[in-house]
Amino acid sequence: MRKLLATKWAKVVVFALSLAPFLWIGWRTYRGELTANPVEFYQHETGDWTLRFLVFALCITPFRKLFNLPELIRFRRMLGLFAFFYVCLHFLTYLGPDQSFSLSGMLKDVAKRPFVTVGFAAFVLLIPLAITSTAGWIRRLGGKGWQMLHRAVYASAVLGVIHYYWLVKSDVRLPRLYGALVAILLLFRVAVWLRAARAPKKAVRSSVATLA
Repeated sequence: MRKLLATKWAKVVVFALSLAPFLWIGWRTYRGELTANPVEFYQHETGDWTLRFLVFALCITPFRKLFNLPELIRFRRMLGLFAFFYVCLHFLTYLGPDQSFSLSGMLKDVAKRPFVTVGFAAFVLLIPLAITSTAGWIRRLGGKGWQMLHRAVYASAVLGVIHYYWLVKSDVRLPRLYGALVAILLLFRVAVWLRAARAPKKAVRSSVATLA
């Protein structure tokens, strides 16, 4: 498995699979196989895939640690950028057909409707993460600074789930599923952080006991 993940073709396959939802949406559009409300179809599809790719990207670290697959880290940036790609499509379907590319109308809507407000906040949080996803930005910000900035992806994912939950109102099964997945991944990150924080204390205690 590790050898397979390390090959250059693994990235090609992941890229192709990540692009497949966009091609599928395009094919549905070409065939005219949309729902009675095409704008709603585009918004729901692109929104769903944004959350899915955020979850995929957040799964990389836990899977890498739990299954001893360090090669998975090669795909995290790609998955995160695809999440940004789909959220941009989601935003454009809102700004274009929904708001007729009226920035003033969009800002009024953002201020007026809470689910739009949190969705817009989730989108804005992802912008600096996409911009700083290159190796050059990692060098500029430093490893710790870059990591601190990119922890905002959890906040964006949480806001995305809230946006989805407030949007659907009645059938909340999918928002709850995404919420549960994001919560599990966030708890895993907290557990790792707490374990790392306790490790130095244990080391100090062991040193004191040895000297005594």
